Amino acid sequence: MTENTLVKDDFIRAFSENAGEPKELTERRLASWKLAGELDLPFVDKTKIDRWNFTKFDTYQPFQTGVTEENLPEKIQAIVDLENKQANYYIQIDQHPAKCVLSEELKAKGVILTDIFTAAKDYPELFEKYFMTNAVKTSEHKLTAFHAALVNGGVFLYVPKNVVIEEPIQAVFASDQTESPLINHVLLVADDNSQVTYVENYVSLHEEASGIVNIVEEVIALSNAKITFGAVDTLAKDVVSYVNRRGHIGSDSRIEWALGLMNDGDTINENTTNLIGSGSSGDVKTVTVGRGKQIQNVTTRVTHYGQGSTGTILSHGVMRDKATTIFNGIGHIKHGASKSDAQQESRVLMLSPKARGDANPILLIDENDVVAGHAASVGRVDPVQMFYLMSRGISKHEAERLIIHGFLDPVVRELPIEGVKVMLKDVIEGKVR
Repeated sequence: MTENTLVKDDFIRAFSENAGEPKELTERRLASWKLAGELDLPFVDKTKIDRWNFTKFDTYQPFQTGVTEENLPEKIQAIVDLENKQANYYIQIDQHPAKCVLSEELKAKGVILTDIFTAAKDYPELFEKYFMTNAVKTSEHKLTAFHAALVNGGVFLYVPKNVVIEEPIQAVFASDQTESPLINHVLLVADDNSQVTYVENYVSLHEEASGIVNIVEEVIALSNAKITFGAVDTLAKDVVSYVNRRGHIGSDSRIEWALGLMNDGDTINENTTNLIGSGSSGDVKTVTVGRGKQIQNVTTRVTHYGQGSTGTILSHGVMRDKATTIFNGIGHIKHGASKSDAQQESRVLMLSPKARGDANPILLIDENDVVAGHAASVGRVDPVQMFYLMSRGISKHEAERLIIHGFLDPVVRELPIEGVKVMLKDVIEGKVR
């Protein structure tokens, strides 16, 4: 069954109205669905995705509010410190919000943490202002339009002006089913002079999970704001994923990304940081481990619009078995963004002769008086490092393991929540064992 036989205008209108969504959101869904039928898939450099299934499914489960889960699965409890009275977090299982905790102190300061559809109903001005208007636009291609039409999960985090949140805010999106797609939206807005650290996990609760995941995340830092964003994705091998994380940065603001891209299934990862304001900066660190017959495309783009903006990209990948991963690193300095600095580094470590890893650094410079540079390498484990470790009594297997963990450590150590950091280390250990 395809989306064309299951999803019609009446179908969209029915589930939107049953959920009590504002009329404006219903109309936006309908317009987006029409666009999805007209637009092409996104262009993904060096990866053919025309035969990947991003939009066809047998059943569709809309977002359901009012669902609570008292006995959370152990896999979630291992990620979130539920006993910590200072913790602030949002947990979603499939399309159901299971638990949302925000301290009274942060509520009193005007901080908002809620599911994306409660935000549409209770905070319509903020929702309409930021939802797929500036950072990610519905009309970009088929998958963004598909997302806007059928989004059925997600979280909204808003930090008001001059509010600095010291402790990380955490979100866990767990998949427990195999039929209905998860179309998840994260909208994070840090207003002027605010600061926040946000860490999220996408996790399959069962190894046999399958289906479609379409993720769009808008991370917006207004003037003189700072966002630290950490993520670990661990979806199962039969889950086909499209992941679009987009930063939109104002004057003198900064976003720091630390992304552990550990899905086992075929995945398109797009991370774009738009340095809009003067003096804005973005730092993107990603790691991934490919195994089996997995195909991944990891495109990291930092685009400079503002003068004196600074963007850095660091991508490290480990490939084993018959896995294929393409790393596209793009630093683009637009005309008018003078005195900007664009730097990038991509490194791929090959563990198997049949694995493939490509590192493609790209610099696009449309302005004078700028600084830009790139570095890229693809190779096997350094024999000198292996010899050094083995000469001190360490086995070949253990030496290789230590080198791999050290190779991926630049991102692992950036994660601000200890439980998530440990989880990522365990995932890496399992993938390269």
